[in-house]
Amino acid sequence: MDNLRVEAAAAGDLSLDLLATELVEHARARSTRSLGVLEERVAVAMAVGFLAAACSAAVFLPSVRSFSPVAAVLAVAAYAIASRVQFEIHEGFAAPSQLVLVPMFFALPPRDVPLLVAAGFLVGQLHRRTHPLSHTPIDLANAWYSVGPAVVLAFWETRVPSWNNAGLFAAAFAAQVFVDLAMTSTWSRIAYKVRVLDHIRLMRETVLVDAALTPIGLGIAIATIGRPWGTLLVLPLIGLLFVFAQERQRRLDHALELSNAYRGTAMLLGEMIEADDAYTGSHSRDVVELVLAVSDRLGLDPRARRQAEFAALLHDVGKVKIPPEIINKPGPLDADEWALMSTHTILGEEMLGQVGGLLGDIGHVVRSSHERWDGDGYPDGLPAERIPIAARIVSACDAWSAMTTDRAYRSRMSDREAAEELRSCSGTQFDPRVVDALLDVLSS
Repeated sequence: MDNLRVEAAAAGDLSLDLLATELVEHARARSTRSLGVLEERVAVAMAVGFLAAACSAAVFLPSVRSFSPVAAVLAVAAYAIASRVQFEIHEGFAAPSQLVLVPMFFALPPRDVPLLVAAGFLVGQLHRRTHPLSHTPIDLANAWYSVGPAVVLAFWETRVPSWNNAGLFAAAFAAQVFVDLAMTSTWSRIAYKVRVLDHIRLMRETVLVDAALTPIGLGIAIATIGRPWGTLLVLPLIGLLFVFAQERQRRLDHALELSNAYRGTAMLLGEMIEADDAYTGSHSRDVVELVLAVSDRLGLDPRARRQAEFAALLHDVGKVKIPPEIINKPGPLDADEWALMSTHTILGEEMLGQVGGLLGDIGHVVRSSHERWDGDGYPDGLPAERIPIAARIVSACDAWSAMTTDRAYRSRMSDREAAEELRSCSGTQFDPRVVDALLDVLSS
C-alpha cells in the first residue's frame, strides 16, 4: 500500500516527462519517512484487521494438507527475499513476490499462508536501514491480498494441483485481486482521499504483472508438489530480476540527474530574464504557481502539465534578445517597437530549440503563449483548440498576473477588476474553460 499510486496519476515515458522522475523521488522519500497521524491510524487498523482475518483463517478454515515446518521456514525465507527485490516505477515499487506466493499455497495448508506471507514481509524488511518502524503496520497490511486465495483454496478437496484445475486457480487469483483492490483502495480513500475508481485504474499495472507471474509460480508448484524446497526454485529467477531492478535503479538515477539539469537550465534562463527586466523575472515565477493550479483543476495529463509549468517560467525568455530600451520603455510602444516586441515568442522558441530535450519540446508552447482564442493573436493567428492547451493556460494566467502587478506606466488593477476583465475577454482572448478554472482557483 505504501506507494504513490494512491497519491498521483501515473506519468508517461521518463525520457519525455520529468513528472515521472519527480514521482520516483517522492516514492523514495516516502519510503524513508515516518507516517503521518492519519496514515498511521489507518495502517494500524488495517494491520489489526489482517491479523484477525489471518488468525481466523488458520483456526477455522479446513486444511487440505499437513503443515511442514521445513516448508514453512523455506517459504518465509524465499518470500522475504522476493519482497526485497523491488522495481522502482514512477508511482512506487513493485516486487516479484507472486513467484513465491503461488507455490506456497500448494506446499503448505492454504489457511496458514497469510500469516507466513506477513512473516516474510517482516523478515524482508528487518535489514532495511531506511525503513522506519512506523511502516511495520503497512508491512502487515500488505499481506491482505493473500487472504482471498487462501479462502478459495482451503475448500479445494484435491491435494495435487493440475492444469486441469485452471478454473479454480483463476478463481483464487480473482479473489486475490479483489481483496487487494478492496483493501488498498480503502487505504488510499481514507488516508489520501483518492477516489476508488481512480485507485483501481492506477493499480492495473500491478494486476497485469501478477497475472503474468502467476502461471510461472503455478508451474513450479505443480512440478515440485510434495517437495518442501520447491519454493526455492524461483530464487534464480528472482536473482535475475534483482539484477534488472538494479539496472533500472541506475537508469532512474541518471534520469533524476537529467531532471535536475533541466530544472537548473530553466532557472538559469529565468535568471537571465530577471537580469534584463526585474518585472518579467518575478512575474514569470508568479505565473508558474497559477498555471500549475489551473492545470490541476482542468485535469491535464502529466506531460501537458509539465509543458505548462516550464512554459510559464520561460514564456518570456525571448525578451532577452529584445533591446532593453523597448523592454523597459515607460509607456505604450509605437508600431515599430511593437512589431519587434511581438517577435519575442519566436525568438524564445528558437532559443529553447537550441537547448533541446524537454525545453526544446516546450518551444511551440512558448511560441503560442500570446495567441488568442478568436485567432487574432500572434505570431501565427491560431484560433481556439489549435492553440496548445498549455499555451492557453499560460496566456490567461500571464494576463491575470500582469493586470494585478504595478508597472512603470500604470498601477495594478484590483482583483475584482481583473476578474471582470478576464470574464469580458472569455471567448475572445481566452479559452472560456481556462478562464473558469482560473477564477475557481483564485476564489478558492
